Amino acid sequence: MYFPVSGVEVYPLIPFLVAFVISFFTSMGGVSGAFLLLPFQVSFLGYTTPSVSATNHVFNIVAIPSGVYRYIKEGRMLWPLTWAVIIGTLPGVFIGAWIRIVYLPNPNSFKLFVGLVLLYIGSRLLLDVIKRRDKNKGPSDVATSSDSVRVTVSTFRRVAFEYGGEMFKFSTPLVYLICFLVGIAGGIYGIGGGSIVAPFFVAIIGLPVYAVAGAALMGTFVTSVAGVLFYQFLAQFYPHLTVAPDWSLGVLFGAGGILGMYLGARTQKYVPAKYIKAMLCACVLFVAGKYILGFFI
Repeated sequence: MYFPVSGVEVYPLIPFLVAFVISFFTSMGGVSGAFLLLPFQVSFLGYTTPSVSATNHVFNIVAIPSGVYRYIKEGRMLWPLTWAVIIGTLPGVFIGAWIRIVYLPNPNSFKLFVGLVLLYIGSRLLLDVIKRRDKNKGPSDVATSSDSVRVTVSTFRRVAFEYGGEMFKFSTPLVYLICFLVGIAGGIYGIGGGSIVAPFFVAIIGLPVYAVAGAALMGTFVTSVAGVLFYQFLAQFYPHLTVAPDWSLGVLFGAGGILGMYLGARTQKYVPAKYIKAMLCACVLFVAGKYILGFFI
C-alpha cells in the first residue's frame, strides 16, 4: 500500500501490528509508544521529513483514548497531575513544532536530537531501577484491583494523594516547569510531551508508575491534538517541506494502538512496577544508542 503524503510504501498489516505491540507494553508505563514508533518510521519506513512528527501526533490522537478509558474506569486517573501536564506542556509543544520545522529539517540532526532526549530519559530510568533493586517491595510495587487514587491536597503549590496505602506529594510549580521543558522536546519529537514526562515523574519526583500512567497518557492526547493542528497550520508557510501529517498512515498506526493501549492499561496492575520501568529503560536506551552512534559513524 502506498501513502502519497509520506512517500511510504508498506503492507498495511505491518504498521498495525508494530503499533499494537509497542503500545501494549509502553502504555503500562504511561507512554503512548509514539517515542518508539517514530524511530520505526524513520529507520524502517524511510519517513524522515518534519511531517513524520505530525503523523506521530495523529497516532496518539487515535490510540490513546482507549487506554485513558481503562485508567478512568479503574479510578487511577490523578486529575491534578493530568491538568498540570496539559497546562505545562501545551506552550512547549507549539515552540517545539516550530523548532522542528525551522532548525531540524535535516534527518541526521533530528536523529541526534532524538537520541540525546532518549539517552537522558533512559539514564534516569536506569538509575531509578538500580536504586530500588535492593529495596524491599513496598505496598505500591504491585497494584491490586482495589487500588485507586485519592487526592487529599490540591493547590497551586502542592498536591498530595494516597495510593496503595502510601502517601505521595509533589510541587505543582516544579511539575509545570518540567512539563514546559519536556513539552518543547515532545513538540520537536512528535510525541506531545506526556510520553517524555512519565519517566520524569517516576524517576525524578518519585511518584508511583501506576498512579501517573493515566495522567501522562491524557496529557499526551490533549497536547497531540494541539500539535497536529499546529503542524497542519504551519504547512501552508513551508510549501518546500512536507510538514502536514500523513493522516492515512497515522490512523493505521492508531488502529493498532487502540487495541494495544487498552490491553496494556488493563494488564498494567498485574505487572510489578520494577519490570515496567526496566522494560521502558531497555527500549529507550537501545534506540538512543542506535541514533547517537549512527550520527557519528
